[in-house]
Amino acid sequence: MKIALVGYGKMGKIIDEISQSRGHEIVARLRETPTPENLNNPDVVIEFSNPEVAFENIKTCLENKIPVICGTTGWLDQKPEIEKIALENNTAFLYGSNFSLGVNLFFALNENLARMMNKFSEYNCQLEEIHHIHKLDAPSGTAISLAEGIINNSNFEAWKLGETKEKELGIFAIREDEVPGTHSVFYRSEVDEIEIKHTAYNRNGFALGAVIAAEWIVDKKGVFAMKDVLGL
Repeated sequence: MKIALVGYGKMGKIIDEISQSRGHEIVARLRETPTPENLNNPDVVIEFSNPEVAFENIKTCLENKIPVICGTTGWLDQKPEIEKIALENNTAFLYGSNFSLGVNLFFALNENLARMMNKFSEYNCQLEEIHHIHKLDAPSGTAISLAEGIINNSNFEAWKLGETKEKELGIFAIREDEVPGTHSVFYRSEVDEIEIKHTAYNRNGFALGAVIAAEWIVDKKGVFAMKDVLGL
């Protein structure tokens, strides 16, 4: 495939290496705003930029009928509009708060556990995420996905960063050194605790998942998620 990378930070560079190792050609490495000219006619765009510019980056690509794989978090209030633009332009869009295989299995496990635990009111649920100090958004997109998975399968009505009340699900965000990402879900009662946890050792799993998603989405039309790619 011909791949354009929009956003060329740490993740972009790892995606570059993995893409080439799988036989793909990188036709654009953009730190600036994408245009039809500087994108160089790719088969797909992989977008890992910043929350402030993600919407315009993705919009430009979709309006030029280029499918987009997006891993930028912190802009999700505008995601419904992007999905509408993708459908209007008869192309494809896939957002992932986290592209690693392990995390997407963790998402499925989290939803199953939430359904089981919803029957037992003596357990209180909380989430915790730990990331490197350079991460711009809090809570992480992965933590929000976990929270939504719990809310959709329980009596919680919303999530909240920090202390909570009534039917709010608490997320605690910690920023620490160069940690790639650790996410934990706790169910605590007066007598015991159940914890599920995912720990990333490096960014390679995220990058590989994004490339696999890019390979999968070519020639497809519509709005997708990683569970579609992995058949979960």
